[in-house]
Amino acid sequence: MNAGGVDERRATGFDAGMPNSKRVFSYAKCSTCRAALRFLESEGIGHSVHDITATPPSVDDLTEALAVLGDRRKLFNTSGQQYRELGVSEKLKSMTDAEAIRLLSGNGRLVKRPFVIWREGGRTRVLVGFKDVEWKRAFASPPGQVSTNR
Repeated sequence: MNAGGVDERRATGFDAGMPNSKRVFSYAKCSTCRAALRFLESEGIGHSVHDITATPPSVDDLTEALAVLGDRRKLFNTSGQQYRELGVSEKLKSMTDAEAIRLLSGNGRLVKRPFVIWREGGRTRVLVGFKDVEWKRAFASPPGQVSTNR
């Protein structure tokens, strides 16, 4: 992991200027994230790994993800300690989408993980959370069909 939170051994695609690369925002201590990374490796799916705590998804990435997912609550790690400690559930009720996105971009521990974003066929594709069956379907489906794990 370099100072920017990118695992350079896997840094391909976006990091090399290739627009279809999968950018995976994960947390090394998260078993679900580790399972998702094992899945990508076993399927031979190119990706770059970003430490979600050091380098959360950008405002632009989160804005695109919200447009795809349609519900900002899907972007939040609702089972996380900081989500509970900060009382985000209550605060979300009165936040605008822009405020929610700024909050997420400033604190990666609030983002549901793993968070994967890439562009394919002219469309943004997003995965949040990890379920083997859902990910297999998402990577096998044609561009424009996006799977979200709930």
